[in-house]
Amino acid sequence: MYTVDLNCDMGESFGIYEIGSDEEILDYITSANIACGFHAGDPATMRRTVQLALSKGVGIGVHPGFQDLVGFGRREMKISPLEAYDIMIYQIGSLYGFAKAEGAKLQHVKPHGALYNMAAKDPALAEAIAEAIYKIDPELILYGLAGSKLIDAGRKIGLRTANEVFADRTYQEDGSLTPRTNPNALITDSTVSVKQVITLVKEGRVRSLQGTDVFIQADTVCIHGDGREALEFAKTLSEALKESGIKQSIINHNKE
Repeated sequence: MYTVDLNCDMGESFGIYEIGSDEEILDYITSANIACGFHAGDPATMRRTVQLALSKGVGIGVHPGFQDLVGFGRREMKISPLEAYDIMIYQIGSLYGFAKAEGAKLQHVKPHGALYNMAAKDPALAEAIAEAIYKIDPELILYGLAGSKLIDAGRKIGLRTANEVFADRTYQEDGSLTPRTNPNALITDSTVSVKQVITLVKEGRVRSLQGTDVFIQADTVCIHGDGREALEFAKTLSEALKESGIKQSIINHNKE
């Protein structure tokens, strides 16, 4: 039987600004990536999201990004590996505190936005991120772009890793995500998204924008919680996975 983890970025509200339908989406996913106040989120939102994930049996993950609320962490920043290490320690530590206070345990860490995409290609940045995670808790799972330098760095240091694929993003022929500056970066048709996910899980391939098949491993599938149709899509995808004989399951494999 095919199995896959379905994760969603959440906890992205800030102060009086409400983003996403976190409580409802948690019914259809197995892992939650919770913002830590740098690119989105705030302490109260972090606490509430941890509580909600815990109550629904969803794996709790850290979603650390650049300190860029205005750009939602999606703008590249010049940063040294040591600076990357520091902001990872800071953000993981903050969510660790909320999880421990609620009697919960962190499951994984998934860098956010520009930090994620930069680390996918930059070995030094990837190694700094992996080291920070390992030093806090070597049992944490590192979520990274499938086949990327981030996955390589996690395996090298001894972390469990999860190759991540995306439901609503298009791919380049080198396996990278199409930059958001490209008008074809996002998939807005839910039927196309569902088909892409099922093909990735069952066949390990995705069609690039250049028209070639890219072969990648799909351990976990990301959906974004900030879109207008996020809740409806989460429900649609969850049901489609079940109908296709794919079981949703929290990642629990051995170290690679």
